[in-house]
Parts: sequence; C-alpha cells; structure tokens
Amino acid sequence: MKTTLRALALATVAAWPLVAMQTASAKELKVLSDKTVTGFGHVESVGYDPKEKVFYTSDFGPALKPADKDGQGKITKVSLDGKILADGFLKPDGNVMNKPKGISIKGKHLWVTDIDGVWEFDLKTKEGKKLMLPGIEFANDPVIIGKVLYVSDNRSDQLFSVEPADFMTSKTQPKITVVFKGKGVFPNGLYAGSKGTLIMVGFESKEKPHGIYEMTLPNGEPKQISDNIGLLDGLYRMKNGDLLATDWVSGTLFQWNKKMGKHDLASGFKGPADLCVVPNDKGLLVAVPDLVKGEIRLIQLSSK
Repeated sequence: MKTTLRALALATVAAWPLVAMQTASAKELKVLSDKTVTGFGHVESVGYDPKEKVFYTSDFGPALKPADKDGQGKITKVSLDGKILADGFLKPDGNVMNKPKGISIKGKHLWVTDIDGVWEFDLKTKEGKKLMLPGIEFANDPVIIGKVLYVSDNRSDQLFSVEPADFMTSKTQPKITVVFKGKGVFPNGLYAGSKGTLIMVGFESKEKPHGIYEMTLPNGEPKQISDNIGLLDGLYRMKNGDLLATDWVSGTLFQWNKKMGKHDLASGFKGPADLCVVPNDKGLLVAVPDLVKGEIRLIQLSSK
C-alpha cells in the first residue's frame, strides 16, 4: 500500500532459490467461504491474540491519509467472526496515535507502527509507549524474531531493528539499527522465515512492481526469490513453506511457492493490506483488511 497507484508496467526477474521453500507443495488452496465485515474507519492491519482468541485491528480513523499526523488512529478489538468488541480498545491519552499500520502480538504485548516510530502496548493494562525511530520515513510492518524487533519502511527502502524488542519494560535504552537501506527492496510486509531468515515483500509503485525477498539475519544481503508480482503488502508463511500475501495491483490475496508461482485465491480488493492468519480445524482463516474500502474480509481456506 502506501504509495499513490500509477500505471502498471510489470517486469520480471529471474527467481532466486530459497532453501526454506524447497519442500513447498504445489497444491493449491481453495476458498471455502468469504465474509465481509464493516463498521470500521480505514483498517490497515489485523493481528491475532491466540490467548484471548481475538483480533486487534489498526485503524486510521475516518480519513484515508496514511502519512497525516491527525491523532485519529486507534486499535480496535474484534471477534473472530468480525464483531467489534471494543472500538478504540487501545488509544493513547492525548490522541497521539496517528496512522497505525502493521501489528505484531507476542504474549501479552502488542506492537504497532505509526509513521515515525513504533508503539508497544500491554494488552492487559492498556499502557503504551512509543519509540521514535530516527531516520524512518514511513514505519510500516513490525515482526519479532528472537529478542529483536524489525520494522520495515517501504517509502525510504529501509529495514530497522530494535533491541530489545520489549523496549517498554526494558531498563536499558533500546539499540536502534538500520539493517539495510537502498537495496531496491522497498520492504512492506515482514515475516519470520526458517533457519534465521527474514522474508519480505516489496511495495513501491505500479511502474516498479516488486516480489518476495529473503535475507539471512542479522545482516545478510536481501535476495529476490520470486518474479516481480506487484505492490505487495501482507505476508504469512505456512508450515510447509508456502506463502500467503496480498497485492494491490491485482487486488488479490494469493498463495505462492517456488514450484507453483502465484496462485490467486480471492479478488475484488481495492487496498488489500496487512493480513492475519489463524489456523483452525478447517484449514486457515485469513483476515484481510481492505484499507481503501474500510472493511475486513474473513476468508476460510481449505487445509493442505
């Protein structure tokens, strides 16, 4: 998401091999059901709390202006069937949350990016703390790997790290590092790979589509592992190595692996943003926020 959509000129590049994908299956997932839920402002990301079995959504509020510091942002608590349980469940005093985007949840804590920094909240006490990230232009997606928090910035083509990830309760000043800059990735969605790797999807413009990338942590070179696909946003890695991701160009949720390539699962999105996946007895429940439409689609996928 997060850049103005312009005319498309897709190009392809040779795919790089990915060790983590070598066992991936070519079996296509199937959509069992597709439900749209409304009542939101503009939802950018959905996170899942496995302890409470609920979703948390990052909501811009009434205005779809992703870089505006308007103090209208909030985090809303939502049931797995899409019912709003607590509108603005997390909204700091003073209306200082602006345009919250990617969400990551670990234990009782929730991390969410917000333009020039990242918030950490305690889901029980609702206490929160914002950490400014010097040099970041558009804080996008957070992921925790080990004790390190990684944050993408697609507008300035940077990846940041924060150590320790739990900077809210740490007694020491967190160390903020620029992991890479200007590598041509323009990282948006982040997800933990296998064997100490980080998987990323790129988001720049319709004229400059991007694909899926992987890098070895902590400071390996990012390598492109797929063709250029489009404007990629949400990302999830399945147990077998297949990936689920969203694309703003085609307006789709898709499945990808090295053997099969891109397989569209659901279409009709105007702004398919940062998805969330919940394994269940039927397969995978995927919550895909449509940032432009201000709604969430709950898509039940078959099991492998």
